[in-house]
Amino acid sequence: MRFLIDEDLPRSTANLLRQYAHEAIDVRDIGLRGAEDIQIAEYARAGGWSILTGDFDFADIRNYPPAEYAGIVILAIAGNASAAVIWELLSMFLEQEEIVEQIPGKLVIVEPGRVRLRSG
Repeated sequence: MRFLIDEDLPRSTANLLRQYAHEAIDVRDIGLRGAEDIQIAEYARAGGWSILTGDFDFADIRNYPPAEYAGIVILAIAGNASAAVIWELLSMFLEQEEIVEQIPGKLVIVEPGRVRLRSG
């Protein structure tokens, strides 16, 4: 999978994704630091990137229909979550390869103990 990491996640997130053999870029490294969500979404759509974020604005399927994207993955994390907590949640998700393979065209909400997928 190819993931575009939103700036609300730790910079180290790309390293974790690469450990699981995924391609990853951070919006801060491609000139999208501080960009509006729609700009990030357009970049992801145009490049075939799955969006990885903690921002629930991307869960609005009226604005971001999952079928138009290579996937939208939202980590349900507290605003003050440490990098270790985020890594633990993301690792739990990435270890479920059969679910990760289903990301394209889906909205995925990753919560402690469960993963929800929604088509749209």
